[in-house]
Amino acid sequence: MNLADYASMDGLGLAALVKKGEVSPRELALAARAAMEAVDGQVKAVVETYPDRIEDLDEASLGDGPFRGVPFLIKDFLGHEKGRKTEFGSRLCKGYVADVTSNFCAAVKAAGCNILGRSNTPEYSITCTAENVLYGNTSTPWKLGHCAGGSTGGGAAAVAAGIVPVAHGSDIAGSIRIPAAWSGGVGLKPSRGMVSSGPVLDEWGFGLSMNFVQTKTMRDTAAMMDCIAVPFPGDPFVVQRPDRSFADFLQAPLPALKIGVSTKPLMADAPIDPETVAAVEATAQVLEGMGHAVEPVSFPFDHEEAVHAMASHWFFDFSRKLDALGAATGRKPGPDTLEPVTLKFYEMSRDMDPYAFFDAMDWLNKARRVTGDFFRQYDVMLSPTCALPSPPHGEYGLSIDGSKTPIDYMLHWSKATQYCFPYNVAGAPALSLPLALHSTGLPIGVQVGTAPQKDHLLIGLGAALEQAMPWAERVPPLHASRAA
Repeated sequence: MNLADYASMDGLGLAALVKKGEVSPRELALAARAAMEAVDGQVKAVVETYPDRIEDLDEASLGDGPFRGVPFLIKDFLGHEKGRKTEFGSRLCKGYVADVTSNFCAAVKAAGCNILGRSNTPEYSITCTAENVLYGNTSTPWKLGHCAGGSTGGGAAAVAAGIVPVAHGSDIAGSIRIPAAWSGGVGLKPSRGMVSSGPVLDEWGFGLSMNFVQTKTMRDTAAMMDCIAVPFPGDPFVVQRPDRSFADFLQAPLPALKIGVSTKPLMADAPIDPETVAAVEATAQVLEGMGHAVEPVSFPFDHEEAVHAMASHWFFDFSRKLDALGAATGRKPGPDTLEPVTLKFYEMSRDMDPYAFFDAMDWLNKARRVTGDFFRQYDVMLSPTCALPSPPHGEYGLSIDGSKTPIDYMLHWSKATQYCFPYNVAGAPALSLPLALHSTGLPIGVQVGTAPQKDHLLIGLGAALEQAMPWAERVPPLHASRAA
């Protein structure tokens, strides 16, 4: 298959060619490998490929869903496919092999996707940039040496660079949306419970985290929701889903919405980039032109307070998990196996008062009630996805000096990503869209969020904005079609 054509198409576009017999799944896999060879030496999004899913692909092994034959990358985190390596971007876990297939991975395979490798992530997905000692730093395809975002930077960069049209993402504090913003893609974090976390976990991150995908079109996002947002036996609860397919909302007329818009910082000493503010304001004007009521608001969330609470939540039991992973690989957590900042979090977790975790859960409950009240007044919240465009590598990586406290590191990262975490707290969906370009040539993500279980509303709104403010013609400098 022509590499330029392959790299320019979304997942459903490629799947349509397979269905018509114009291209085979194996040919798509070979095209994906050619795209990697063309650009991944610079982007560094992919950490492993599976020959049995590329040149040795057994096409009969693929699912019959709407993405049959479409190349896909799984994030190097949390062990999703039995018998495949999951190394968490860490020297401690080098060579670790998953012993069970996750429900998410099963749904992806049933959708027909061909999982042909792993994408890069920071060590244990802790930070907002895909940089690690084990595999190196992933660049946004828009500017070599700048962050692709994190923690799903590898997947987002691979999609933006034309290596694969769809890739796995996960999001506990913005890790789907941040890389979508900094790599110029589409990133939806679904509602709490919309995607199964089983079979090993009931809820990942005690309800804060969701698995989903990085895409470049809203139609791929909607179709993947139809494939992946399905309940599995044993899930702790089943959330309400629309009475028709998510894809139906791509064309359905939107009701007149009441939209709150804010570019005010959610923490002290965390200014917003002026061009990012302008991108949000331009989006607000477009939404007004569609007939929606848009008004400025102050979003009721103190991100600095959130950081202090989450230090005791995210890293509760972290040391025990790393000890167990180390035992499985014959290594011990320490300066030779963990990056300096990760080691700080490990030490903090090891010495943590367990009651601090319950204090954090109390804080989450209160914050969730406040954000819930906000969405009784407004249908949608419009804001930046990130406060700043992608910075150079080294700003947020885990190998910067280990002299600061864990709280200091978290506050530093949060200045750029402060608008993302409220939706994890609320268990609500949020969507980052690549609606503008910065004067530096870097993409700007604009975020829309809504109340829990209204994911379909964001799909409809995202599709309307995709039509009104199209991004498909924007191609980054590091793209497989340019190499072709």
